[in-house]
Amino acid sequence: MIEKVYCADVKPKMEGERVRLAGWVYRKREVGKKVFIVLRDSSGIIQTVFTKELSEEAYTKAKQVGIESSVIIEGTVKVDPRAPTGVEIQADKIEIIQNVEFFPITKDASDEFLLDVRHLHLHSPKVADIMKVKGTLMQAAREWLLQDGWYEVFPPILVTGAVEGGSTLFKLKYFDREAYLSQSAQLYLEAAIFGLEKVWSLTPSFRAEKSRTRRHLTEYWHLELEAAWMDLWDIMKVEEELVSYMVQRTLELRKKEIERFRKDLTTLKNTEPPFPRISYDEAIDILQSKGVKIEWGEDMGADEERVLTEEFDRPFFVYGYPKHIKAFYMKEDPEDPRKALAADMLAPEGYGEIIGGSQREDDYNKLVQRILEEGMDPKNYEWYLDLRKYGSVPHSGFGLGLERLVTWVLKLDHIRWATLFPRTPSRIYP
Repeated sequence: MIEKVYCADVKPKMEGERVRLAGWVYRKREVGKKVFIVLRDSSGIIQTVFTKELSEEAYTKAKQVGIESSVIIEGTVKVDPRAPTGVEIQADKIEIIQNVEFFPITKDASDEFLLDVRHLHLHSPKVADIMKVKGTLMQAAREWLLQDGWYEVFPPILVTGAVEGGSTLFKLKYFDREAYLSQSAQLYLEAAIFGLEKVWSLTPSFRAEKSRTRRHLTEYWHLELEAAWMDLWDIMKVEEELVSYMVQRTLELRKKEIERFRKDLTTLKNTEPPFPRISYDEAIDILQSKGVKIEWGEDMGADEERVLTEEFDRPFFVYGYPKHIKAFYMKEDPEDPRKALAADMLAPEGYGEIIGGSQREDDYNKLVQRILEEGMDPKNYEWYLDLRKYGSVPHSGFGLGLERLVTWVLKLDHIRWATLFPRTPSRIYP
């Protein structure tokens, strides 16, 4: 490994010290008899300055180097308030690892072009900040889950049955039979609760939805939890405590990166339990009072959720959805058979659903009936039905779309920027 100091670690107190940096040319300009190179690495940026007086050889090389060239620079630390970070390097040595004469991405590049060359777009410090925030959100999730006694498990991605409906399955050939890419790890997590009680996983999920909205991907990262002995209200408490910890911990560790995308941190700071809770009935009343054309029994899409979020300055729950618009595994409300014991968590500021959860149907006969009502074959769910025959218990769970959470936390205009290589109905390259 190259011995180096990271850009962000160079501080004013180091004035006069000699340092060695390794990274990429982020910006370059020539002013008079000086060459200014802003170097970037994974930690951030720092300005380096080359002059003939200090080293004619280094000055000549610096004049030749192109944007995004990989270099190793050595020099002396000097405090300068005019520099981007308040400190710069008086450089007397530069080793060019690879010189880039022309980098394809310019400041006027379109979004579509940036996606076409996403492998190069990942050079951007802005993209790096998104990924740092995403990684820190998951770091925080793991911290909370460990503290609260949840076990991480590792469910399969190749499956034989649908979770969220057959029309959104990606079908593939598995030797001499059909299989599918997983829509959710939920069913397998339910099996794991009988030995571990409280389990979670982070897996990719795949949805063959031809949705071209700002909040849909065909492949995304799914944080899912399932727990024995919990009802809907119990699991909603888990959701709000987990999300609150993820957001507050990330604010603590990545405030600088977050402020690059949103100046107002109010809604993030407001993300403290308990979150507001409204029934589906109340949500319909609110929407109708605002002139939205929606009737009881209809599902709420992105447009309806956007209007509803205007009423809140923090994440909130909508619970008690009509049974017929929810998945087959959600438990029927014993007090109102028209409804399911289901709840979604919605993010404010127009972002909408980030979590879908429910109490699971634990009665064998009712679950079979729901599978039949959905037009599916119970034979494809024999193992899942077995869970209701051998020690069934009340249990609940939920799934959080990690990219949706990132999109809201950073106020991104589209979910595709929240993932390394976005997959949508029109994009699978690079």
